[in-house]
Amino acid sequence: MIKLTVLVENTAGNKCRAEHGLSYLVEADKPVLFDTGASDLFIQNAQQLNINLDLVETVVLSHGHNDHSGGLSFLKNKKLICHPDVFTNRYRKVDGIPLGFRLSFTETEKLFDVQMSREPVQLLQQIWFLGEVPRRNNFEAKETAFKFEDGSDDFTLDDSGLAIVGNDGLIVVSGCAHAGICNTVDHAIQVTGVQKVQAVIGGFHLKRDDELTRQTIGYLKKLNVQQVIPSHCTMLPALAAFYNEWQFVQLKSGNVLRF
Repeated sequence: MIKLTVLVENTAGNKCRAEHGLSYLVEADKPVLFDTGASDLFIQNAQQLNINLDLVETVVLSHGHNDHSGGLSFLKNKKLICHPDVFTNRYRKVDGIPLGFRLSFTETEKLFDVQMSREPVQLLQQIWFLGEVPRRNNFEAKETAFKFEDGSDDFTLDDSGLAIVGNDGLIVVSGCAHAGICNTVDHAIQVTGVQKVQAVIGGFHLKRDDELTRQTIGYLKKLNVQQVIPSHCTMLPALAAFYNEWQFVQLKSGNVLRF
């Protein structure tokens, strides 16, 4: 059985508080922490849920934005798996606000056993870190709201996710899916060799009920995905469009999913 506990989401629930961030604890034969939210809230919520994070040996970052990596400074003495670009300085185009990793690489190395990889990494028998996601389709990841220090476009090439091989198919977990959730699912299938996709969960970074959202829905329906649960950075009009197809329950801090 695969168990996914929502430690941080944008909506509060089950005695747990919320922030704009994401952190999931994935438990297979061993627990893996996927993202750490923006602060130490993931630790506080874990305590509310009687979860001992000292038992977690491996932390995976989906990408370097601070709403997914900001809590990392409250941990230490664990293996950290991430894309090498997570340490890049990056900013929002609209207002120049920095969005990047708050720790330097030198500071991070002092706290963690850091393993950086652009390639997929098998973490456990059932769980893969996807590495850099190829952007193969012609409708995702064509625009970006982010920039580097020199003003050039930042397409968040470090964006990644988890592929979990469950008894009923593949479970794909994204942080924000800046690479595109369809590209991410396609890559997960290629990495694991598992064609059946049971569930797709996490931030989809879709804002509107528009052509991009419709093409995404069409792709996932063509794959006959049983559960689609967008969250975090997926805005209400897009959430409603997905709900009309899959009738999911909104993810909240403290929720537990089992597969």
